[in-house]
Amino acid sequence: MMMVCVMLLLFFGGVLAWLTQAWHKDYPRWISLATCLIAGLLLIPLFSAGPQQQVMVAGTATGWIELVQAPWIPRFGISILLGLDGLSLLMVALTIFLGFVAVLSSWNEISANTGFFQFNLMWTLAGVVGVFTSLDLFLFFVFWEVMLIPMYFLIAIWGHERKSYAAMKFFLFTQVSSLLMIISIIGLVLANSIDSGILSFSYFDLLAHPVGGQLGWYLMLGFFIAFMVKLPGFPFHSWLPDAHTQAPTAASVLLAGILLKTGAYGLIRFTVPLFPEASLALADTAMLLGAIGIVYGAMMAFAQTDFKRLVAYSSVSHMGFVLLGVYAWTELSIQGSVMQMVAHGISTAALFMIAGALQQRLHTRDMREMSGLWKTMPRMGAIAMFFIVASLGMPGLGNFVGEFLILMGAFTVHAGITIFATLGLITGAIYALIAMQQVFHGPIKGARGLNDFNGRELTAMVPMMMALLCLGVYPQPIMDMVNPVLESLHLVTTAEPSLWTGRTP
Repeated sequence: MMMVCVMLLLFFGGVLAWLTQAWHKDYPRWISLATCLIAGLLLIPLFSAGPQQQVMVAGTATGWIELVQAPWIPRFGISILLGLDGLSLLMVALTIFLGFVAVLSSWNEISANTGFFQFNLMWTLAGVVGVFTSLDLFLFFVFWEVMLIPMYFLIAIWGHERKSYAAMKFFLFTQVSSLLMIISIIGLVLANSIDSGILSFSYFDLLAHPVGGQLGWYLMLGFFIAFMVKLPGFPFHSWLPDAHTQAPTAASVLLAGILLKTGAYGLIRFTVPLFPEASLALADTAMLLGAIGIVYGAMMAFAQTDFKRLVAYSSVSHMGFVLLGVYAWTELSIQGSVMQMVAHGISTAALFMIAGALQQRLHTRDMREMSGLWKTMPRMGAIAMFFIVASLGMPGLGNFVGEFLILMGAFTVHAGITIFATLGLITGAIYALIAMQQVFHGPIKGARGLNDFNGRELTAMVPMMMALLCLGVYPQPIMDMVNPVLESLHLVTTAEPSLWTGRTP
């Protein structure tokens, strides 16, 4: 029941933060910080727990650390079904960690209505945890919506100059795609009911009876588009740069660090396993879209003068690697996609925190108005260099491991697409190093008495640096955690010899 406790803690922590705003403006921040710390402590024992329950799906045993089921709307086959395995535990841990970072990043930036701000922050985290643990598809959709609404408020109320436009664009993109997903969920459940005689939204029941043919193709597209919008994958990415640019720093941290990962998680957990035949038919197209996203995102990042838009487009490029790895669907490429999700979440969250710190100090995001900042803020300069080289895939850091595994796995499936995708690595190095040069090197523009990173900001940055170093130098613990899950998903989709296993370069 630990995951239920974590979700309830985040929900009620957000409510308490909102209520205490009337007593003192700092109370909501401390309550949110304490909520994230307690939630993190609750997760620690789960890392050593190991699988406690086994569920057989399509002849394959899947192990779960926690599995909670209770009736909800039995008439329609809807239940409260929550599961925690190695993959979802890793994603929940990343969510809580970046929630802690988001609270610290908003400490001095948000001064108006801090209680409601922290309420929305905590409820976004709770919704994301629900997405990563829900195994009833109706419950999954409920949490999918829960995490979007508070994020809309974070952008619309505390955003920057074009916050209303960015928030509405984010809302429209996500809601239209969510509509496609709920239609596909209902269609999948009804098709399964006709086939098996059981009306159920359970992931396990639906996984045991995959839908093929033309119907399976259309249902799969609903899931695929919904998760591609959230990823975001090319060409469904256009909401992301506006949302990131206008969002407050904490919202950007959550968007880049965890909300994008819900799209990748949905592809791995739901789209490919539930529709193996239709996903195979789409696989080469999806890989090509991933490769285009890698190169396009890198080129667009190269063209930006706004620091936050540059980081936003770099996210489009990096998440293209995840899409490429998922639809290559080899053991190496899926492992690389998961590693890329974690490493990108940490490195990009740090870059957005740096961008927010620069905007707070300089009152601009335009890199043309920045120069020589390393001389006045050496700690920020050194930390920015670390995360920029991490983002471009420096060996020894987590991002390199993810990209290397993805390219190795994808090359055995489609060499041409993989070679095209590597062009993004070259362009990525160019825009990242030019951004570093423009912002932190060169002559100082004007006399500025700027404050360097303080203890609060270092408290967020140092753990992220250590995490990327650990992922790059010794990624084996992460692999050991997620490999059983990925192997079981791979076995489920390749149970029929004609599916996936026959793919050649």
